[in-house]
Parts: sequence; C-alpha cells; structure tokens
Amino acid sequence: MQYYIGIDIGTSGTKTVLFDVMGNTLASANAEYPLYQPQNGYAEQAPKDWADAAITTLRAVMEKSCIAPEDVKGIGLSGQMHGLVMLDSENRVIRPAMIWCDQRTTAECEEITQKVGAQRLVAVTANPALTGFTASKILWVKNNEPENYSRCAHILLPKDYVRFVLTGEYATDVSDASGMQLLDVTNRCWSDEVLQKLGIDKKLLARVYESPEITGTITQEIAAKTGIAAGTPVVGGAGDNAAAALGTGVAEDGKAFTTIGTSGVVFAHTDNILIDPKGRIHTFCCAVPGAWHVMGVTQAAGLSLKWFRDQFCGAEAETARNTGIDPYELMDREAAASPAGANRLLYLPYLMGERTPHLDPFARGVFFGLSAMHKKADLIRAVMEGVTYSLRDCIEIFREMNIEVNSMTACGGGGSSKLWRQMLADLFGCPIYTSASQEGPALGAAILAMVGTNAYRSVPEACRAVVKTAKTCEPDSNTIPVYEKYYQLYRRLYPQLKEQFAELSEL
Repeated sequence: MQYYIGIDIGTSGTKTVLFDVMGNTLASANAEYPLYQPQNGYAEQAPKDWADAAITTLRAVMEKSCIAPEDVKGIGLSGQMHGLVMLDSENRVIRPAMIWCDQRTTAECEEITQKVGAQRLVAVTANPALTGFTASKILWVKNNEPENYSRCAHILLPKDYVRFVLTGEYATDVSDASGMQLLDVTNRCWSDEVLQKLGIDKKLLARVYESPEITGTITQEIAAKTGIAAGTPVVGGAGDNAAAALGTGVAEDGKAFTTIGTSGVVFAHTDNILIDPKGRIHTFCCAVPGAWHVMGVTQAAGLSLKWFRDQFCGAEAETARNTGIDPYELMDREAAASPAGANRLLYLPYLMGERTPHLDPFARGVFFGLSAMHKKADLIRAVMEGVTYSLRDCIEIFREMNIEVNSMTACGGGGSSKLWRQMLADLFGCPIYTSASQEGPALGAAILAMVGTNAYRSVPEACRAVVKTAKTCEPDSNTIPVYEKYYQLYRRLYPQLKEQFAELSEL
C-alpha cells in the first residue's frame, strides 16, 4: 500500500494527517503551542515548539494507523509564511522566531523601499515592502540586535525549520520563499540584486526548490522518534495558503479559494504572472511548477472571532464544556438571530494592522455604530460580517486586474460555518463550494508528496483525482442588496480613520 503524510505547521498548532493515494484520511493528530506578544505589535513563537509538535503528531498518526513504516512513501510540509528563524553555526536557534503577524518593522520597510526603490522592489519581488514579510524582520534584527545577527549562519522559514529537524537539510520552496521579499518571483530564484542592496549574505538562505521536488529524507534519529522509516522522502511543500489551494483543488486558471483561519485569504491561481502595481495584493510563485497565484490577505479574520470568544463569550464556553458543542457553533446560532447588517453595526477587523488593501500596520479594530440596543448576537454577527467585507476588498482588486474567478471554495475554520459561507456567497456574488476533505493545507502538502514520488504525473492531475466537492452555498438574492449598502459604507470608514490610527500609535 502507498500512504502519504501532510504536516501543516500553523500559528496556533501543528496538524499531521496520513492519507492514502486517493486523499482519504486514515489518521490525524494535533498539537498546540503558544504565541508570545512581549510588546504591542510583536508576535513571536519558539521554533522548538513547532519541531516538537511535528515529531509528536507524526508518532501519533503512525501509532493510530498501525501501518508499516515503509508504506509511507512521502511527506509534504505546509506552514505559516514569513516567519524568521535564525540558526547559529551549531544549528542552535538564536532568538524566538518573529512570525507573520509581527508588526514592529515599519522603519525597516522604509529602509528596504529606499535602498531597492519602490517600483523596482515590486518589479522583482512582486510586492511592496511589508512589515509582515521576512526581509524586514532580518533587517530589524540587524539594526536592533547586531550581536544576534552576527551569530546568524542560517535563515529559515517556520516549516523549513521543521524540515531541517526532520532531514538535516536547509531547503525551502518557491511559494514560501516568495513571502520573504528576497525572491525574484518571475524567475523563481533568489534575487542577487535585492540581497546586495539590502546587505544580506545569500549564503544565509536555503536552497530553493519547486514544491513537489524532493528536498531530503527522514534521518535515523527522527525515524526512531516517530516510527517513520529512515530515508522517507520529504518534498518542498508550500506556504500554508499555497498548500490549502491544492487541498481545495485550486491548481488551474479560473479557480480560487477563500480561507478564514487566523488570517483571512482570497487566493486565485494564474498560469501567467500578474502584479498589482499598487501592491495591494500579493503575487507569489504557487505550488504548481511554472505557475503563480495572487492573494489578498486580511490579518485578523478568524483571529477576530477568537478574540471576541475569549474575551466576551465565557457563557458560551461554559455551555460548550457541559454539552460538548463547539463554542463557535453556539456563537453561530446567536449571530443567526441578528439580521444582515447586524442592526446597523459595522466592525473593522484590524486587530493586527492590515494588509489588503490598506498596507497599514497602525490600523486597529473598530466597532462602528454601537448603541445601547445592541446585543451580543449583533456584535458576533458584526465581527463575522466585517471579516467578510475585508475579504470582499480582495475580490474587488482581482476584478480590477481582470482576474477571472468562476469557482470559489471556502476552507479554514470559518469555512465550516454555514452562516459565514452564506455571507461569502452574498458578498462575493457567486456560489461557494466546500471540499469533501476538511484537511486543506495538510492534504495539499500530501498531494505534493504524491507528485514528488511519482504517484501522479502533475499537480493539476493529482488535484483532479483527489479533491472532491461536498457542499454548495448559493447567493441569496434578497440579502445581496442589503450587504452591498453596508459594504459601501464599510469601505468609506478606513480612509476617514487612517490618520487617527497613526496618531494613536504615537500616544
């Protein structure tokens, strides 16, 4: 028998899933770990937590499945993007990893823009300088922790640190490397020009592979800890969104997906490179060799609802503990009791700054229109709608760029909510599909392992064979005009608050 493993190294935890060659799930395991915020706008994690979680969950799926170690033919990795892992010459982690939502690097973004040039930076890396990307994090350490920077021998992304632990290899893939702001995205290689202008030694960076290429094999040490056979191939894998795209079948033109995880994403495949000259959306190499994707991101999508749950939904949490019902399902039921528009209440989901379309690290969350008549149900619904309005901003930019989307799939935690899927359908104006498999990035990573070990000839072929549709949510013609009015008001709020957000950051 032939089996494949996908490991998804996320922000809140790692999920490892064992699949057969048709994408059916045999076993899965999760392990959570903390996020640290030592100051406002900072976001860090311990790389050891990711590695320990990967090893623990690999061992768990092997124990649960009881399959022979040699029957696992390949492993793929998916991971949170943009994080900075720095190793010294002895492969010791130098400092906590600064992760994707860390917003401390505004000065370094200005430095990058000045040194490379705004237009040239977009032309080469396909994106403007952003606080979340890795290049600005590298410069922040260089500028603020020179003793740590001087010790640095290797720079890795989160999933690639896990790869190093599993295989001993320093490697990355084109999709994840695209988010470092150091890659020539058109030519799919490190940019000597950008590295030279920023004073970053190319020797610090890992070798770049296409996502299905084999990058290394499981070591004897890891085999003993996990039950995976030594020598099992590990492929390049992909950044979390590029992997999720494959897990939802988005590997050809015209296909797109929306995910509502910690962050929110609207992602579309393109066989031709397309770059937004205003830098409002990202263009990256995708996990399909020779192709790209465009992606709009809202920083605090599911994070907004989790924040509200943790701070204000103690009663729901207690009910969930007593009944076994997911607290998010209870919140869904409450939100459904509030009408579209949440009784004239709007929410701006900028808890961690914002990427698309504002590129503003100083933006912060806002409830607009709050009154004494509002109930918790209205606030929950307003949070869900505000995230959906933000994702609609991404769709509007796609339309400006003449990117055709005729198939939209929802995934991530928010995609499991029928109410949230209906909001997406009504605001996007198109049917929203869900995949039969809920494994998303882990399945995408496993698909890459299947292709890399020749179970399928190409990534699109594998996606067509493996990914199946489960449900379809059609737009509601009665609700569409209601949401359109609220969305147009939502769009006008940020420009009115932009200066005040910046002023607030200085207080």
